[in-house]
Amino acid sequence: MQRLVVVLFVLSISAGAFAVIHPGPKDQISDRLEPFGSVCRAGASCDMSQNSSSSQGANLTSSSLDSQKVELSSGSEHTVRMLNVGPSGTMVFDPPVIKVSLGDTVHFKATDLSHNSTSISGMIPSGAAGWTGVINEDISVKLDSEGVYVYQCDPHVVMAMVGVIQVGGAINLDQVRRSAELLKTTFAVNAERLESYLLRL
Repeated sequence: MQRLVVVLFVLSISAGAFAVIHPGPKDQISDRLEPFGSVCRAGASCDMSQNSSSSQGANLTSSSLDSQKVELSSGSEHTVRMLNVGPSGTMVFDPPVIKVSLGDTVHFKATDLSHNSTSISGMIPSGAAGWTGVINEDISVKLDSEGVYVYQCDPHVVMAMVGVIQVGGAINLDQVRRSAELLKTTFAVNAERLESYLLRL
């Protein structure tokens, strides 16, 4: 008989108030608990090869993730998870950058609580339909216009919780890059995240 393990994270928000964050379905917990980075003391050597406990995820530095060009995803249905912690950091969409074909559908999964997916005005192709997801709910979007789409999680956009989809050719990439320069000034952390995502197209 299998045993069900339930893990809850409790964060203190203010005196006497707590928020419970469920880490997601049981089959996704273990892969999201693995370390994906390292911590080095100031003045100490940060040679990753000397860290015997580093996992495969820990060997992927942010610069190596940033430099990986994204290939066209296969199939016509694609899934993007909304996560508190993922391979590319905290408060992220996973995968954060995808390339799909015209007419494909992207399913945004509310894996962790308190997230949504919303297209950003001025950062989608001209004439394309935008979308606004409800917090804590999945949303599916069919992409019928060619170009680059940038979207955000409304509650966590200040933490640069954004994602990028390229549909067909990146015909509006220059406009998106200009808009990204303005948007990043609103990020409290991860200011270069969106720019690094756009470099992967």
